[in-house]
Amino acid sequence: MHETARQRLISHRQIWSAKPVLREVYGDLYRRARAACVPGLTLEVGGGSGNFKQTHPESLSLDILPAPWLDLVADAQRLPFRDGSVGNIVMLDVLHHIEYPLRFFREAARVLAPGGRLVAIEPAITPCSWLPYSLLHEESVDMSVDPLRDGVPNAGKDPYLGNQAVPTLLATRERSRLAQLVPQLSHVATKWLSLIAYPLSGGFQPWCLLSTGAARAIVRLEDRMPRAVHRLCGFRLLLVWQRAVGL
Repeated sequence: MHETARQRLISHRQIWSAKPVLREVYGDLYRRARAACVPGLTLEVGGGSGNFKQTHPESLSLDILPAPWLDLVADAQRLPFRDGSVGNIVMLDVLHHIEYPLRFFREAARVLAPGGRLVAIEPAITPCSWLPYSLLHEESVDMSVDPLRDGVPNAGKDPYLGNQAVPTLLATRERSRLAQLVPQLSHVATKWLSLIAYPLSGGFQPWCLLSTGAARAIVRLEDRMPRAVHRLCGFRLLLVWQRAVGL
């Protein structure tokens, strides 16, 4: 199973190198993630094909699958860091792959320094994105699950298996429950993103319906659209939590 995942990891890296529109669209997401960080050591969890580290080489990059461009190999549900030793945890398209997100949040609360931040960019399930994600993506969209259930992680789980609904559930229905279960982390921001450019880019699929210049212009246009439009039509979600001081 992990061999198939490794092949997908290499394929993603090749597509990233060959697809400038993808780099343009994701570059905007990386800039947003970095802008939400505070001073201190930045740890990327789920470094995958190494794209964030290419633009932010000062960060440490960790993934459950080994690769030459990564700094560490570990499970996000058991981070190999001392208590309070990390300034920021950044993750892109990772949270919805974690088998038991509650375990990860507790680990994040442990390793983050007081005032440190957890920044995640994930799929957003909105009225406009639900159908494309459900029909055109290999991962499920199941809004009925309990994203904060606990259990024993399965070491044989396919790292790419996930539920794209989990981040949206954590940002909406389960937001207050997460705060109760992990009181050390306080919610700072939720922002709905990527209305047009991301879906037309094709993501890590080989096809693309935009030029690089068009993608750049659309990303700038999206920033000027009303928040209500983003909430209805966004394909991406920026989530930020902060480690409380004194807890």
